[in-house]
Amino acid sequence: MKARPLTLIQDDLVDYDKAMERMTDLVGERQRDERPDTLWLLSHPSVYTVGRRTPAAHLPDPSRGIPVVETGRGGQLTYHGPGQLVGYLIVKLAEDEGIVDYVREVELRLVDALGRMGLPAERRDTPPGSELLTGVWTKETGRKIVSIGMRQSRGVTSHGFALNVDGDLSPWQWAVACGMPDVDMTSLRREVGETTMDEVRAAVAASFAAA
Repeated sequence: MKARPLTLIQDDLVDYDKAMERMTDLVGERQRDERPDTLWLLSHPSVYTVGRRTPAAHLPDPSRGIPVVETGRGGQLTYHGPGQLVGYLIVKLAEDEGIVDYVREVELRLVDALGRMGLPAERRDTPPGSELLTGVWTKETGRKIVSIGMRQSRGVTSHGFALNVDGDLSPWQWAVACGMPDVDMTSLRREVGETTMDEVRAAVAASFAAA
């Protein structure tokens, strides 16, 4: 992978709508070269986010009480909640790079971060005609631990990834995650035991050369 140091911003729990407003501002600053490439680490209160192609049948039962928000990223339904580390990537791509190229890089950097925490993981190629296998899976159990959905505008990326650390996994079972009815979502706590959010933040920041 190419060297791509990032500036790091860190917050704790940020409402999803407020985060989207700030992310839009950060993207505008990067497009105008008013800020460097940036990784913003944070978490959200419970919310489902859906892409434009998410079928209605994949949505959760409204009685669960978790809001559903349409978002401009790629991908399908994703759940965010406490105990999950979200990373938004505001990065200006080179002229010979596309968003798919950068998503592959993000996957590999997250594989590296999980390896730092003792969890062997991998990215997967998508078989022809299948739902996109974007994200990161555990090698030994074959479960999905990271969801990724990104877009680019005027050469700058936005949105990013969600890594399950130690939150409640039940909401993933109340909807069809990532367009894959049979996907088994997991977390670091489920795979390797107790891991603190601070440890995960440090590992992710190191793998993205973010400071």
